[in-house]
Amino acid sequence: MITKEEVLKVAKLARLEFSEAEISGFTAELATILGYVDQLGEADISGVEPTCFVAPSHDPLRDDVEAPSLPVEKMLANGPSVKKGHFAVPKVIGGA
Repeated sequence: MITKEEVLKVAKLARLEFSEAEISGFTAELATILGYVDQLGEADISGVEPTCFVAPSHDPLRDDVEAPSLPVEKMLANGPSVKKGHFAVPKVIGGA
């Protein structure tokens, strides 16, 4: 259970000033929050491996290695419509 004195100490460290009503409210709210934190201690974590990172320890992305680009003709070969060396798409805005 958190005490009024502890709330006042934290308020002083944070350079905050509260009324008596606010201090009483914070005392109750912090006690509730700390009760929820205590519940975490009751969780069975016996089969859970400790971790310090959520991401895998290896980088799943490939190395950034310079490589030659594909030839333009090969990239455009599967395009449904090609004009002047570019993919041709229907006009979307202001088209008639």
